[in-house]
Amino acid sequence: MRDWISGAMLVLGTLLVLAGAVVRIAGALGPAAAAPAETVAPAPAEAAPAGRSGRFWAAVRRMPTVDPLIAWGIVLLALAALVAGAVAVNLTGSLGTR
Repeated sequence: MRDWISGAMLVLGTLLVLAGAVVRIAGALGPAAAAPAETVAPAPAEAAPAGRSGRFWAAVRRMPTVDPLIAWGIVLLALAALVAGAVAVNLTGSLGTR
């Protein structure tokens, strides 16, 4: 079962990264008059976000439209590596007296 899950995430992650790259390259090669110069969502006029998570989500909202495809593809590729066992995370702890 782990192999099927990691395989599906590997395929989806690869497709997302390649789709983002194709859209980015097609935008660079396309005619300048038809495509906008920068496809960034307008930032709302609000106070500066507080804390690390607020700054993180503000940066995510300001991301160009293609970059989330690539970012989610990388996340899925990393999760596929974790599920397949290519990357191991080992957390240990011990409590006791001397």
